[in-house]
Amino acid sequence: MTGKKILMLAGDFVEDYEIMVPFQALLMVGHQVDVVCPNKKAGEKIRTAVHDFEGDQTYSEKPGHNFTLNATFEDINPNNYDALIIPGGRAPEYIRLNNQVLEITRHFAQTNKPIAAICHGLLVLSAAGVLEGKRCTAYPACSPDVLMAGGKYCEIPPDQAIVDGNLVTAPAWPAHPRWLAEFLNILGTKIQHAQMAVV
Repeated sequence: MTGKKILMLAGDFVEDYEIMVPFQALLMVGHQVDVVCPNKKAGEKIRTAVHDFEGDQTYSEKPGHNFTLNATFEDINPNNYDALIIPGGRAPEYIRLNNQVLEITRHFAQTNKPIAAICHGLLVLSAAGVLEGKRCTAYPACSPDVLMAGGKYCEIPPDQAIVDGNLVTAPAWPAHPRWLAEFLNILGTKIQHAQMAVV
């Protein structure tokens, strides 16, 4: 398998699991993942937040790990990437105000490259105007944005994902196993299971 080059759009207070888990899992299977944030450079850090579901009317939020960016936003050329990932958390609320973020997102939609978005990441897709007629899901509080953008919002269990063409979406981080498996599938990633020797 030849590794793909994947772009991840993030920002301060991105959801901790939703940046850390996909980043590490995709590296593990041989893909290159460049993580960028508007107005920040490679080597700079973004702060993350842990969103948890503890029985309240909405998620709770706690400080997460710092994440070190490995690419510079201003240097990004979307033509050089095979796929896009947009994690959730609070970052999508404000990075969607950046016109270059929206142009990058439109590039992946218009060229039919794989896009994976989770939780509040759908706010970026909605703002970019790329959800028209697409079956998708998101964190339930984002459903009005999806519907106003012309998306076909589907309410599904939090550990499930939806695929519509090049788009893979999920409600929140409990869906990581399904969401990432579906994303790897549309990337064309083949994983071979070998028996490991126990020493």
